[in-house]
Amino acid sequence: MTRSITHFIFDMDGLLLDTEPFYTQATQEIVGEYGKTFDWSLKSRMMGRPAIESARFLVASLDLPITPEEYLRRREGTMTRLYPTALPKPGAVALTRRAKGLGIPLAVATSSTRKIFDLKTQHHRDWFSVFDAVITGDDPDLHRGKPAPDIFLLAAERMKADPAHCLVFEDAPSGVEAALAAGMTVVVIPDPNMDRALFPPAQRVLDSLETFRFEEWPLTCQAL
Repeated sequence: MTRSITHFIFDMDGLLLDTEPFYTQATQEIVGEYGKTFDWSLKSRMMGRPAIESARFLVASLDLPITPEEYLRRREGTMTRLYPTALPKPGAVALTRRAKGLGIPLAVATSSTRKIFDLKTQHHRDWFSVFDAVITGDDPDLHRGKPAPDIFLLAAERMKADPAHCLVFEDAPSGVEAALAAGMTVVVIPDPNMDRALFPPAQRVLDSLETFRFEEWPLTCQAL
């Protein structure tokens, strides 16, 4: 990779905030009522996508006798209770604060709605103030969710960045696909349970944000 990096864009769930166990808990409570199991073979194909698309996939895959809309309604109560308890993923705060200190513009690109984003971040307002742009799944200018590239292109537009010089941090196959379709460079931090063969090609795969090394990237910012 030789092109310079000027801007960082981050997914949120499972990448900045440790929310993925919430989805597993709430979903298993529902599907368990029908003798079904929600495992990583399903979850890996749902992560990062708009909620209704993930719900349709789940209902069809497990042949559940409920509609996708009913699944989301039943999940909402548990999730609303759990969202505010979300903690940062290891290395997330340090990485983003250092990037901000170096003068690298930052954005969040999440499939969560603005209401849900606010719930998840309500105890992390100071930290999330470092981001120059936040694009949520219900943004009026967003027409397609991941794996379409739209959310990343919109983030770049809001930061007045060239997509070719944006570095995306993702944990979901659909997000990696979206970022690559946007013409961006991608760092992948997959969940340990995720089958890495599900990911399209990316420039770097890390075990944690803690292992990201600024000096290994051609960053255009203040002196490192």
